[in-house]
Amino acid sequence: MTAGLQGFRILVVEDEFLVATLIQDILETAGCVVSGPIPRLAEAVSAAEVETCDAAVLDINLGGHRVFPVAEILSRRQIPFVFVTGYAVDSLPGEHHGRPTIRKPFSNQELVNTVASLMNAAA
Repeated sequence: MTAGLQGFRILVVEDEFLVATLIQDILETAGCVVSGPIPRLAEAVSAAEVETCDAAVLDINLGGHRVFPVAEILSRRQIPFVFVTGYAVDSLPGEHHGRPTIRKPFSNQELVNTVASLMNAAA
């Protein structure tokens, strides 16, 4: 993996238990401190408003609800994030076109590289 993520706090919003566990394991192995995973939109909105985090990994669909309110809060707080989705990238609303997006299924290295890119861009 990479040591470049050591100590970064990453908020994970994902409702599929196995995917959430996988993301958490990948990020923790890379040295991140994971907040979550958070499976429901209301909890994710609350976390986005108050959590101290360096970046976030957001599943677009949380039990039939779109994660975009969380993305809006993170954007206002200038916290970088990546969308993780099984949907086509063109399903993103206009204000989120161009945001980093990872398609499911993804590799461990793809997730780590994308989060590292977020951190490098924010530095």
